[in-house]
Amino acid sequence: MKKIPVFLRLMRPANIVTSVADVLAGIAISGYFLEAEQKILPVILLCLSSIGLYGGGIVFNDIFDEALDKIERPERAIPSGAVSTGEATALGIILLGMGLLAAFAFSARSGLIAFLILLFALVYNKFGKHHPFLGPLNMGICRGLNLILGISILMISLQSFHFLGLAPLVYIFSITMISQGEVHGSDRTKLYTGALLYLLVIGSILYAAFLQDQMIFAVFFLVGFAWMIFKPLFGAIKNPIGKNIGKAVKAGVISLILMDAAWAAAYGQIYFALLIALLLPLSLWLAKRFAVT
Repeated sequence: MKKIPVFLRLMRPANIVTSVADVLAGIAISGYFLEAEQKILPVILLCLSSIGLYGGGIVFNDIFDEALDKIERPERAIPSGAVSTGEATALGIILLGMGLLAAFAFSARSGLIAFLILLFALVYNKFGKHHPFLGPLNMGICRGLNLILGISILMISLQSFHFLGLAPLVYIFSITMISQGEVHGSDRTKLYTGALLYLLVIGSILYAAFLQDQMIFAVFFLVGFAWMIFKPLFGAIKNPIGKNIGKAVKAGVISLILMDAAWAAAYGQIYFALLIALLLPLSLWLAKRFAVT
């Protein structure tokens, strides 16, 4: 029982909440609850899958970074000695296993998507994270697939909307690219590039909302989203030191919830959008108690 707070610290619970928001956004885009008498169990299974996959992926991130963290981030759970490498490995395996089983318990197609998320997460942790381009691309693929995991709740929607996974891919690519300067600072070129990619993502949501004739509701969430991501990013551009970049990265991760709410609103699921947005206070509360990056 004494290890539970340490395990939570290792899993980054504030981030896990954002992964659930991705899946809920995908379910909203699919139009699942527009069908009569839909069951809640598939929603629960897909959310559990995302929790397991994201939590397990984060745990293995710290396992693979143990040697580097002893130098750069000794306060993390493994290098500080709060949890052993063996305990962390067991936790990561359990979480990843839960993620796979929950997805396959719903359908083979969702299980396959979950397997791809697991694969790309481990490839990123072991090989990709230190590459300036492939690392951000790899992480972006994981988040794009997470949105698609939610869309996969309906096969017909997966066939029609799978391309929407490109938006979180681009967004997470930009955050991951910016985060490369979190320890030692960064040049402004990456930060300006990140800002442009943020605008591209906002534009894609606005375009989707325009096509669905849902601009008013989508803009409501996008205003909050833009404020959350650009305010700390402009601070980092003004003074690109590690501390400021860390704030921009943290805000970028947490604000995923409002981006997901905007996607739900863009496809006419305003109640679902409000439900997703209600995850923001929970994520912010957790972010005050556990590290985000």
